[in-house]
Amino acid sequence: MKKFQVTGMSCAVCATTVEKAVKNLDEVKSCSVNLLTGTLSVEGTATDKQIESAVVGAGYGIKTHRNKDNGEKTASETKKLALRLIFSCFLSVALMYFSMGVVMWHFPLPTALENPVIIALIQFALTISVVIINRKFFISGTKSVLKGSPNMDTLVSLGSGASLIYSIVVSVLLIVDYASGNGASSWAKLHSLYYESSAMILTLITVGKTLEAVAKGKTTSAISSLIALTPKSATILVDGQEKIVAIDEIKVGDEIVIKAGGTIACDGIIVGGNASINESALTGESIPVDKTVGDGVSCATTVTSGYIVVKAEKVGENTMISEIVKTVENANSQKAPIAKIADKISGIFVPGVLAIALVATIVWLIASGSISQAVSIGTSVLVISCPCALGLATPVAIMVGSGVGAKNGVLYKTAQSLELAGRIKIVALDKTGTLTLGKPEVTDIIAYGKNLNDLAYSLEKRSEHPLAVAITNALLGANEIEIKDFTTHIGNGVSASVGGGKVYGGSVKFISSIITLSENQTEQIQSLQSSGKTVTAFCQNDELVGIIALADKIKPDAKDCIEKLNELGIETVMLTGDDKTVASAVAGEVGIKKYYASVMPNQKSEIVQALKEQGKTAMVGDGINDAPALVSADLGIAIGTGKEIAIESAGVVLPGESLSGLVNAIKIGKLMLRNIKQNLFWAFLYNTLAIPLACGIFAPLGFTLSPMVGALAMSLSSVCVVGNALRINFYQAQTEKKRKEKNMEYTLKIEGMMCPHCQARVKTAIESVSGVTSVEVDYKKGTAVVVASADNKAQVIETVEKQGYKVI
Repeated sequence: MKKFQVTGMSCAVCATTVEKAVKNLDEVKSCSVNLLTGTLSVEGTATDKQIESAVVGAGYGIKTHRNKDNGEKTASETKKLALRLIFSCFLSVALMYFSMGVVMWHFPLPTALENPVIIALIQFALTISVVIINRKFFISGTKSVLKGSPNMDTLVSLGSGASLIYSIVVSVLLIVDYASGNGASSWAKLHSLYYESSAMILTLITVGKTLEAVAKGKTTSAISSLIALTPKSATILVDGQEKIVAIDEIKVGDEIVIKAGGTIACDGIIVGGNASINESALTGESIPVDKTVGDGVSCATTVTSGYIVVKAEKVGENTMISEIVKTVENANSQKAPIAKIADKISGIFVPGVLAIALVATIVWLIASGSISQAVSIGTSVLVISCPCALGLATPVAIMVGSGVGAKNGVLYKTAQSLELAGRIKIVALDKTGTLTLGKPEVTDIIAYGKNLNDLAYSLEKRSEHPLAVAITNALLGANEIEIKDFTTHIGNGVSASVGGGKVYGGSVKFISSIITLSENQTEQIQSLQSSGKTVTAFCQNDELVGIIALADKIKPDAKDCIEKLNELGIETVMLTGDDKTVASAVAGEVGIKKYYASVMPNQKSEIVQALKEQGKTAMVGDGINDAPALVSADLGIAIGTGKEIAIESAGVVLPGESLSGLVNAIKIGKLMLRNIKQNLFWAFLYNTLAIPLACGIFAPLGFTLSPMVGALAMSLSSVCVVGNALRINFYQAQTEKKRKEKNMEYTLKIEGMMCPHCQARVKTAIESVSGVTSVEVDYKKGTAVVVASADNKAQVIETVEKQGYKVI
């Protein structure tokens, strides 16, 4: 997708005009214009020159989009607007003194100026000065008319220009009367001048534009803050010596030193030291994560304590934080489906208003016989109408929503994904790696033959399935048997040839289709499964060699997540390839009432398709086998720790392991969707009421609207829309906050663990301590990461040391 910066756009009509011009190119597949950021996104084979020609031909400027330049440009334009506003206000106040103050309320005036001609000329001079300062309205408005696509500036310039021209004509008649000696008539004509309306229209519109620009700057604060997270420099090792270099000078392979309080300047692998790292910039999770040699780290994360040396693997625009910024920008540059209504109306809005203003002017001229009254009504209609409110209703909410999502560990790839998140009625969740940690560990080994360990190790070593990896790690001391014809049976298990016979390993259902299990074996398997354990069975020569049970810890916040989704009125469904007994245990523990067990990858997609018929459905997964279901769902949500293919298939990515991001994704989507509906409602209501009011339908009741009041109302309407969208920034990640309040996390360094059996022993001991909600033990690193609901560190240390290990 190509992105460009379009200059000269002032309202929704401008955005629609640019879109139409670019879409008319045969080589363009699709395009969208974001009025808020002034960006044009184009998909297709059209060259930059063709796109540039189309935009320039429509009357606007264009250049290649660069986010940093755009931020500086926005700040610069806001300053220019502020200066325009200051000078306009100063001149307008002076003008109001001479028009309203002197003429209507008889404010004091030097004797030398007490002359109707002088007063009229002063008003003319002050008005012309305001017009010159705000000439941009007239230039843009005139260009758009000449290009056949009048915009908001056309309405403003016509309204202000009509008042100015009318006042000039009256001024000429005033001067003629005064020269003819008709002083009374010339003094009377001062009351018919509309110079103050002409100037105040421009000033008040500039007030609105300035407030709007300031508010727009706040909507882009999320992207700016993400960019600001990347450090400007880093300390690298050169021949063993530390050297400070600019971040742009870092190359892949460089070794970077980060001390406590420092920010990591690349994505890479720790090659020295250990540290606690705050990854909230990427995941929204502020609890530091302990990492050591061999662990991966990401750019923009902060070392809270410790010292590490990181080998750079991704630098510059290839880092994860840069990808997050690009994702947020892409979401902002697109349009949500709900914006189509406003787009259609914006296309005919200005021509319609021009027609209404003309009809109103003619009707009032005939009805009242007063040119002054007719001009006032026509001008009011022109300046009170606001296409900008319609044009801004959707993009401001999308920009703020996607930014808030990024701050809370939720990445919406498109505006459509953000809108869909707010419409979800059903959430289907994969079990392994989504509801659970995805790190199964062997808990039970029951042998019915002598060579279970050797056979299981030799088979599973050749598989990449998470259960296979866990079994292989637990049986590292086993002897490897020579096997042939190794075959993977997707969703079932594996098989191979050993010594002329056939061996199988896999799910109980798979093995049961090959051999017949005894009643005792079946009871043992069911007993393990009822406790939520996954059982892998192994058979050789039509006999069951043994079973190995594994347990995958449920994520600490999984139950809380399901509760929050239920509170939102969302139905939750679990899909798993595990046996029904295991599925029932896991579903019961997290609070899911409906689940599908023994599901093959292709069946997940079919189930999701069926769920879609009941309501908008989201699929949440992390593995390759989830990709078909992610694509089939209305909205695919990938846990960021999963496989790249799953992330590519999803519309929303949750970079961290925490499921709280899922609740945030849906809550923010609902908040954004509600905000857009509010904005569109008030924008439609404003124009529906304001235009007839400006036409003078209440004049018989003695109420008419002056052009100045109309200009003020028009300005404030856009500001209100932007201000309403900014309320999304007040969203708090309540789910994550609650989880943090309930749990504490600490890491123990343990001396004496030599093998997987030691690891399992320590893990079991710690889990027995009251208050421990989860524990991750790694004998290679010599660490135990404990999450507990109470401060039980002393009791945990004592329990570990009773097992014969030393906590250092």
